[in-house]
Amino acid sequence: MSIASSIRQQMVPITPEGYPFIGAFALASIVLFWIWTPLGWVGTVLTLWCVYFFRDPPRVTPVREGLVVAPADGRISMVTTAAPPHELGLGSTPLPRVSIFMSVFDCHVNRSPVSGRVEKIVYQPGKFINADLDKASLDNERNSLVISTAGTRIAVVQIAGLVARRIVCFVREGQPVGAGERFGMIRFGSRLDVYLPSGASPLVAVGQIATGGETVLADLAGGDATRVFRAG
Repeated sequence: MSIASSIRQQMVPITPEGYPFIGAFALASIVLFWIWTPLGWVGTVLTLWCVYFFRDPPRVTPVREGLVVAPADGRISMVTTAAPPHELGLGSTPLPRVSIFMSVFDCHVNRSPVSGRVEKIVYQPGKFINADLDKASLDNERNSLVISTAGTRIAVVQIAGLVARRIVCFVREGQPVGAGERFGMIRFGSRLDVYLPSGASPLVAVGQIATGGETVLADLAGGDATRVFRAG
């Protein structure tokens, strides 16, 4: 294997959404070097952070029917029961909900939690309060997807946060998606909520670190028993 091939294998892909930002940061760094060298190095560090933020690493997704995987990297901030946002059309009955908080250091590419068909996409304007707060689910700007899968429906909601000012969705209504397939991203720092069918038991705990497209949030087929957790 050549050195060039080895380097390419070690490099993490960058999502195309990040190229304009990386270019702008790099250009600003050049200008800052011209103004004052120390400022240029600050710009260089920020450019490298921007490259890191827009990384899009490959993932290995479990694809057994019934599995619901994490739609994003980040910390499981809530495992609760809550009524889904009204615009989803899922009724007012509280459903199991798993929330994943993404810091500015997490990969922000979002992946479908299940295989199925995108039944509905709804964008809702709102506030930009801390996405780690429970009320952010209903108060913040958000983009919601309802995915039909194996006779039931799963909802995944992209929620903007304090510094997030752009929710991007790559899919459209009626489009089939596979579990772990990229469907969007949020810039910069935010949260995703996954609403499970009534009666489903989440298999994750608050504080656990999720890997988008890989961590199993629930097993709708009932093949995985409810887990018990111990903080170390």
